[in-house]
Amino acid sequence: MAHHKSAKKRIRQDAKKRIHNRYYKKSTRTAIKKLRDMEDKTEASKFLPKVVSMIDRLAKRNSWHKNKAANLKGKLMRFVNGL
Repeated sequence: MAHHKSAKKRIRQDAKKRIHNRYYKKSTRTAIKKLRDMEDKTEASKFLPKVVSMIDRLAKRNSWHKNKAANLKGKLMRFVNGL
């Protein structure tokens, strides 16, 4: 376990960041699933920019790799266009 004051602070900060990251990752995954379950093209095309924004935010903060984000966005756009 940590012995230095700064190491204890780092552990506290990491725990807080972990909870924050889990929340945003999970809500984004739920939004992606919700988008993939949609069958109405107009509804899906309205919801797509919100999902893309969430994915971009995760990539910007390095929660997800930029290539993963790009692949997801491409697949979702292809899905919506194919409806």
